[in-house]
Amino acid sequence: MDGMEVSLKKSIFDFLRNTGVNPRDVVFHRLQPDGSIRLFWRITSSEPGLSFIVMLNPPSDEVARRENFAYVMIGKHLHLKGIPVPKIYMYNLELGWILMEDMGQKSLQDVVSSNNEDFMAVYDKVLEHLLVMQIEGAKDFDPAWCCQTEKYDRVVMRHYEANYFRDAFLCLYLGLKKEWPELEGSFNHLAETGSSADSNFFLHRDFQSRNIMVSKSNIGFIDWQGGRLGPLGYDLASLIIDPYPDLSPDQRDKVYETYSVLIKEHNAGSAESFKRYFPYLAIQRNLQILGAFSFLTKIRHKPKFEAYIPAALKSLDNLLYHASDQRLSPLRDLVRDLQSEQKNVDTSN
Repeated sequence: MDGMEVSLKKSIFDFLRNTGVNPRDVVFHRLQPDGSIRLFWRITSSEPGLSFIVMLNPPSDEVARRENFAYVMIGKHLHLKGIPVPKIYMYNLELGWILMEDMGQKSLQDVVSSNNEDFMAVYDKVLEHLLVMQIEGAKDFDPAWCCQTEKYDRVVMRHYEANYFRDAFLCLYLGLKKEWPELEGSFNHLAETGSSADSNFFLHRDFQSRNIMVSKSNIGFIDWQGGRLGPLGYDLASLIIDPYPDLSPDQRDKVYETYSVLIKEHNAGSAESFKRYFPYLAIQRNLQILGAFSFLTKIRHKPKFEAYIPAALKSLDNLLYHASDQRLSPLRDLVRDLQSEQKNVDTSN
């Protein structure tokens, strides 16, 4: 339990005693970090089925403090709405720790990678829960809980996605120039169009396979702290273009069509709006992915994320091509050139 506060350890042991568990029978397993700087442990005991997760994120700055507050408040809200997120048992925002339910050890990425089961059937279950979360999660949602912005809006699209792509991917990772005035028109058009979608749904914002847990027939969602109100298409795009499982084009189409049917069954009026704005939201998400993987590779020194950059670039190239929007031509041409260069590198190797 290196790195854990003494008070945290005592609080956990007190909780275990109150639930009838002898603290001497439990084991703490440090979990491998992903892109986050937060620390996680899995707590297990000799009693079958008994398992908890503890997260430690010391509120050393305002960003961490707001993130922890969002984690607790949004998590409790979603759980009360019947969304499959972990139940939060205890927390201390002053010290930055949260004790919660364990949703299992296998992620959706693990399921896809195993090739031992019909993972597309698992996607069907995920989509059903996703739509419920988007609709029910928006009811009584308090934007004051959010740690970044109250809505997924133009600010997020430009600053946290388009500019992120420009600064972290083009400049930092690829080593290209810092200023890209020729892309401003494409970026503004993307943000203007994407922000026109109905944004009165709950948006997870990082709805990808590593944040979706699969335990037997149960689905669980984690890492919701970036949640806010937003459009329907964004979380679906996150799931479809997720480079971790790297679904085939046919599999991506199947996920899209399955979700489209669910939307029509719920509200036929929402289906057309969803279809209209999805391509732009998918491009926005893809820009964010490339920015994030570049930042994690170069700044956080986590080279494992670099392996997914080629797949993310290929995905962005395909999205821009199929969007068939002339106002995106400068961005489309740039990405097509980068993709061609990547292909040449792969061929020469």
